[in-house]
Amino acid sequence: MKSILLFWKKYSFLLLLAFVVGGFFDLRIGIIAITCMIGPIIISLFKGRFWCGNICPRGNFYDNIAYKFSRKKKTPAFLKSAYFRTALTILLLVLFTTNITRAWGNLHDMGMVVYRLIIVTTIIGIGLTFFYNHRTWCNICPMGSISALISTMRNPKNRNTLLQVNDSCISCKKCARTCPMGIAAHDFKGGALTHKDCLQCVNCVYACPKKSISYL
Repeated sequence: MKSILLFWKKYSFLLLLAFVVGGFFDLRIGIIAITCMIGPIIISLFKGRFWCGNICPRGNFYDNIAYKFSRKKKTPAFLKSAYFRTALTILLLVLFTTNITRAWGNLHDMGMVVYRLIIVTTIIGIGLTFFYNHRTWCNICPMGSISALISTMRNPKNRNTLLQVNDSCISCKKCARTCPMGIAAHDFKGGALTHKDCLQCVNCVYACPKKSISYL
Protein backbone atom coordinates (compact mmCIF):
# COMPACT_ATOMS: atom_id res chain seq x y z
CA MET A 1 0.00 0.00 0.00
CA LYS A 2 2.83 2.38 0.89
CA SER A 3 4.56 1.81 -2.46
CA ILE A 4 1.32 2.55 -4.31
CA LEU A 5 0.88 5.79 -2.40
CA LEU A 6 4.46 6.85 -3.12
CA PHE A 7 3.97 6.09 -6.83
CA TRP A 8 0.76 8.12 -6.82
CA LYS A 9 2.40 11.06 -5.07
CA LYS A 10 5.20 11.07 -7.63
CA TYR A 11 3.21 10.73 -10.84
CA SER A 12 -0.43 11.71 -10.26
CA PHE A 13 0.34 15.28 -11.36
CA LEU A 14 0.23 13.84 -14.89
CA LEU A 15 -3.53 13.53 -14.41
CA LEU A 16 -3.71 17.27 -13.87
CA LEU A 17 -1.79 17.87 -17.08
CA ALA A 18 -4.04 15.41 -18.95
CA PHE A 19 -7.09 17.19 -17.52
CA VAL A 20 -5.84 20.59 -18.70
CA VAL A 21 -5.08 19.33 -22.21
CA GLY A 22 -8.25 17.23 -22.45
CA GLY A 23 -10.40 20.21 -21.55
CA PHE A 24 -9.30 22.00 -24.70
CA PHE A 25 -10.96 19.27 -26.76
CA ASP A 26 -14.00 18.52 -24.61
CA LEU A 27 -15.07 20.75 -21.73
CA ARG A 28 -17.26 18.00 -20.35
CA ILE A 29 -14.04 16.58 -18.91
CA GLY A 30 -14.29 19.37 -16.36
CA ILE A 31 -16.99 17.43 -14.52
CA ILE A 32 -14.33 14.92 -13.42
CA ALA A 33 -12.68 17.57 -11.24
CA ILE A 34 -15.68 17.59 -8.92
CA THR A 35 -14.04 14.49 -7.44
CA CYS A 36 -11.20 16.70 -6.20
CA MET A 37 -13.73 19.02 -4.59
CA ILE A 38 -15.68 16.33 -2.77
CA GLY A 39 -12.78 13.96 -2.04
CA PRO A 40 -10.86 16.11 0.46
CA ILE A 41 -14.02 16.81 2.44
CA ILE A 42 -14.92 13.13 2.74
CA ILE A 43 -11.36 12.10 3.65
CA SER A 44 -11.12 14.89 6.24
CA LEU A 45 -13.82 13.15 8.27
CA PHE A 46 -11.36 10.33 8.93
CA LYS A 47 -7.79 11.54 8.32
CA GLY A 48 -7.81 15.34 8.29
CA ARG A 49 -6.14 16.94 5.26
CA PHE A 50 -4.57 13.66 4.15
CA TRP A 51 -6.08 14.11 0.68
CA CYS A 52 -4.32 17.44 0.22
CA GLY A 53 -0.89 16.10 1.10
CA ASN A 54 -1.08 12.74 -0.62
CA ILE A 55 -3.89 12.26 -3.13
CA CYS A 56 -4.60 15.65 -4.73
CA PRO A 57 -3.01 15.67 -8.24
CA ARG A 58 -2.57 19.43 -8.08
CA GLY A 59 -0.89 19.21 -4.70
CA ASN A 60 1.45 16.59 -6.10
CA PHE A 61 2.13 18.89 -9.06
CA TYR A 62 3.27 21.54 -6.59
CA ASP A 63 5.47 19.02 -4.76
CA ASN A 64 7.10 17.52 -7.85
CA ILE A 65 7.20 20.38 -10.34
CA ALA A 66 6.49 23.75 -8.72
CA TYR A 67 8.88 22.99 -5.87
CA LYS A 68 11.80 23.19 -8.30
CA PHE A 69 11.24 26.88 -9.04
CA SER A 70 9.62 27.91 -5.77
CA ARG A 71 11.25 30.70 -3.75
CA LYS A 72 10.63 28.55 -0.67
CA LYS A 73 9.68 31.55 1.42
CA LYS A 74 7.11 31.46 4.21
CA THR A 75 3.52 32.10 3.25
CA PRO A 76 2.47 35.58 4.49
CA ALA A 77 0.45 35.51 7.70
CA PHE A 78 -2.46 37.44 6.16
CA LEU A 79 -2.96 34.74 3.51
CA LYS A 80 -3.13 32.10 6.24
CA SER A 81 -5.49 34.15 8.40
CA ALA A 82 -8.99 32.84 9.09
CA TYR A 83 -10.51 36.08 7.76
CA PHE A 84 -8.83 35.87 4.36
CA ARG A 85 -9.44 32.14 3.98
CA THR A 86 -13.09 32.47 4.97
CA ALA A 87 -13.66 35.38 2.58
CA LEU A 88 -11.99 33.57 -0.32
CA THR A 89 -13.88 30.35 0.38
CA ILE A 90 -17.24 32.13 0.47
CA LEU A 91 -16.44 34.12 -2.68
CA LEU A 92 -15.42 31.10 -4.74
CA LEU A 93 -18.27 28.94 -3.46
CA VAL A 94 -20.84 31.64 -4.30
CA LEU A 95 -19.38 32.08 -7.79
CA PHE A 96 -19.22 28.33 -8.34
CA THR A 97 -22.75 27.69 -7.06
CA THR A 98 -24.22 30.55 -9.09
CA ASN A 99 -22.55 29.48 -12.32
CA ILE A 100 -23.17 25.76 -11.91
CA THR A 101 -26.85 26.45 -11.17
CA ARG A 102 -27.19 28.45 -14.37
CA ALA A 103 -25.49 25.69 -16.35
CA TRP A 104 -27.37 22.84 -14.66
CA GLY A 105 -28.47 20.14 -17.07
CA ASN A 106 -25.96 21.08 -19.77
CA LEU A 107 -22.86 18.91 -19.34
CA HIS A 108 -20.80 21.12 -21.64
CA ASP A 109 -21.56 24.29 -19.70
CA MET A 110 -21.24 22.58 -16.32
CA GLY A 111 -17.90 21.17 -17.35
CA MET A 112 -16.78 24.61 -18.46
CA VAL A 113 -17.60 26.08 -15.03
CA VAL A 114 -15.51 23.46 -13.21
CA TYR A 115 -12.71 23.48 -15.79
CA ARG A 116 -12.42 27.26 -15.67
CA LEU A 117 -12.31 27.19 -11.85
CA ILE A 118 -9.52 24.61 -11.82
CA ILE A 119 -7.49 26.45 -14.45
CA VAL A 120 -7.79 29.85 -12.78
CA THR A 121 -6.97 28.61 -9.28
CA THR A 122 -4.07 26.51 -10.58
CA ILE A 123 -2.61 29.55 -12.33
CA ILE A 124 -2.96 31.52 -9.09
CA GLY A 125 -1.26 28.69 -7.20
CA ILE A 126 1.64 28.60 -9.66
CA GLY A 127 1.95 32.38 -9.49
CA LEU A 128 2.19 32.28 -5.69
CA THR A 129 4.94 29.69 -6.01
CA PHE A 130 7.19 32.25 -7.71
CA PHE A 131 6.94 34.47 -4.63
CA TYR A 132 6.53 32.11 -1.70
CA ASN A 133 6.33 28.43 -0.82
CA HIS A 134 5.30 25.87 -3.46
CA ARG A 135 2.29 24.92 -1.33
CA THR A 136 1.12 28.48 -0.65
CA TRP A 137 -2.14 27.84 -2.49
CA CYS A 138 -2.87 24.97 -0.10
CA ASN A 139 -3.04 27.51 2.74
CA ILE A 140 -5.96 29.29 1.07
CA CYS A 141 -7.58 26.55 -1.05
CA PRO A 142 -11.33 26.61 -0.25
CA MET A 143 -11.63 22.82 -0.19
CA GLY A 144 -8.55 22.67 2.01
CA SER A 145 -9.99 25.29 4.35
CA ILE A 146 -13.26 23.37 4.64
CA SER A 147 -11.32 20.16 5.27
CA ALA A 148 -9.27 21.93 7.94
CA LEU A 149 -12.47 23.07 9.65
CA ILE A 150 -13.85 19.54 9.60
CA SER A 151 -10.55 18.27 10.98
CA THR A 152 -11.05 20.31 14.14
CA MET A 153 -14.35 18.53 14.73
CA ARG A 154 -13.02 14.99 14.46
CA ASN A 155 -13.00 12.64 17.41
CA PRO A 156 -9.66 13.29 19.20
CA LYS A 157 -9.62 9.63 20.29
CA ASN A 158 -8.79 8.58 16.73
CA ARG A 159 -5.10 9.19 17.41
CA ASN A 160 -3.99 6.47 14.99
CA THR A 161 -5.04 8.72 12.11
CA LEU A 162 -2.68 11.50 13.26
CA LEU A 163 1.08 11.82 13.31
CA GLN A 164 2.56 11.57 16.79
CA VAL A 165 5.55 13.49 18.15
CA ASN A 166 7.19 11.50 20.92
CA ASP A 167 9.34 12.68 23.80
CA SER A 168 12.62 11.97 21.99
CA CYS A 169 12.06 15.20 20.02
CA ILE A 170 14.94 17.63 20.60
CA SER A 171 13.15 20.67 19.10
CA CYS A 172 15.80 21.13 16.40
CA LYS A 173 13.08 22.72 14.24
CA LYS A 174 14.01 20.79 11.10
CA CYS A 175 10.38 19.71 10.92
CA ALA A 176 9.21 23.33 10.71
CA ARG A 177 11.76 24.16 8.00
CA THR A 178 10.68 21.25 5.82
CA CYS A 179 6.91 21.55 6.35
CA PRO A 180 5.23 23.12 3.27
CA MET A 181 2.55 24.55 5.54
CA GLY A 182 5.00 26.05 8.02
CA ILE A 183 3.82 23.86 10.90
CA ALA A 184 6.23 23.32 13.79
CA ALA A 185 5.71 19.68 14.67
CA HIS A 186 8.01 20.05 17.70
CA ASP A 187 5.35 22.23 19.32
CA PHE A 188 3.28 19.05 19.68
CA LYS A 189 6.01 17.10 21.47
CA GLY A 190 4.57 14.34 23.62
CA GLY A 191 1.30 14.08 21.75
CA ALA A 192 -0.57 14.04 18.48
CA LEU A 193 0.15 16.55 15.72
CA THR A 194 -3.33 18.04 15.80
CA HIS A 195 -2.74 21.18 13.71
CA LYS A 196 -5.79 21.52 11.44
CA ASP A 197 -3.67 22.23 8.35
CA CYS A 198 -1.29 19.29 8.67
CA LEU A 199 -1.27 17.66 5.21
CA GLN A 200 0.28 14.44 6.55
CA CYS A 201 2.78 14.68 3.70
CA VAL A 202 5.30 13.17 6.18
CA ASN A 203 8.09 15.56 5.16
CA CYS A 204 8.69 16.12 8.85
CA VAL A 205 8.96 12.37 9.43
CA TYR A 206 11.83 12.11 6.96
CA ALA A 207 13.48 15.30 8.20
CA CYS A 208 13.50 14.40 11.89
CA PRO A 209 17.04 13.29 12.92
CA LYS A 210 15.68 11.46 15.97
CA LYS A 211 12.81 9.69 14.17
CA SER A 212 10.49 11.25 16.73
CA ILE A 213 7.53 11.68 14.38
CA SER A 214 5.41 8.77 13.19
CA TYR A 215 1.97 7.22 13.19
CA LEU A 216 1.00 4.96 16.07
